Amino acid sequence: MRYTKLGRSDLSVSRICLGCMGFGDAKNGQHSWTIDEAYSREIIKRALELGVNFFDTAIAYQSGTSEQYVGRAVRDFAKREDVVIATKFLPRAEDEITVGISGQQHIERMLNTSLSNLGLDYVDLYIYHMWDYQTPLYEIMDGLNNMVKAGKARYIGISNCFAWQLAKANALAEKEGFAKFVSIQGHYNLIFREEEREMAKLCAQDDIAMTPYSALAGGRLSKRPGETSKRLVEDSYAKLKYDATAEQDSEIIRRVAELADRHSVTMTEIALAWLLTKVTAPVVGATKLHHIEGAAKAAELTLAAEELSYLEEPYVPHTLVGVMAQNTASAAKESHVWSTGNQEIK
Repeated sequence: MRYTKLGRSDLSVSRICLGCMGFGDAKNGQHSWTIDEAYSREIIKRALELGVNFFDTAIAYQSGTSEQYVGRAVRDFAKREDVVIATKFLPRAEDEITVGISGQQHIERMLNTSLSNLGLDYVDLYIYHMWDYQTPLYEIMDGLNNMVKAGKARYIGISNCFAWQLAKANALAEKEGFAKFVSIQGHYNLIFREEEREMAKLCAQDDIAMTPYSALAGGRLSKRPGETSKRLVEDSYAKLKYDATAEQDSEIIRRVAELADRHSVTMTEIALAWLLTKVTAPVVGATKLHHIEGAAKAAELTLAAEELSYLEEPYVPHTLVGVMAQNTASAAKESHVWSTGNQEIK
């Protein structure tokens, strides 16, 4: 496994981050395809054996049970100082706004709940899961800075935002002397490359780490025509993001398979090897042992410049989908994928 610094932080992270959205109680949350604790532990243990030290979860994943599974496994299989744990918090709920809970209070309550779920005293990276148009940005940045000062979070990151939002937030943090965002977790893979328009340029300029989710497009970049999986069948959210562009994306997927055959590796390795030329550490979900094993191998694979170009050439622009399609003030109160299954915060 190879390692790198997470942006301007002093965190040394594996080039592969294990995404833990697929872990958790399948009867208690947004997804029906998640795996139970026993198998989650096997995958986490195998990831550690392969040198993965970077784990990403969220309070919203299966009502906090993902955090619980991750926390127990990490405590059993690793030393705390040897791993980098990231989790995320949601925007304020309507009932919190109604009773006057501030953004600062909301962040502390959410982080305290996540720490309880994880069984940890601090997280290494605390991530703003999606832009909250109903809470002043000052309250968000001040609240996060308070958590850093309290030692409950070492660094902060952001997810699902536009480049202008990240730039605005870090400018405010610099002005006020607050902690800045050191990473961005956006939607980025071979068949969805809209982050290259502005976000990638901002991150390169300001040394902000890119740790994209959906690195394999919900498994689409790892499957040949006719192959399927429980997630491909049951993940309605991924279908929403990718089914409408399946025809235009098929040529890229065909080329991934072609290069996989040429190198005698899996499609996972080709798709991630391409992404690793663009970002710090992709967040790669795993619901089977071979998923994390293939991801780890990708960190050692180098593609030639002409192969990278061959994979990129068929791409055509995509419209925004998923959470980013709702990143507007008018959509701030609409239901989104993480609106349900959120456990009570303390």
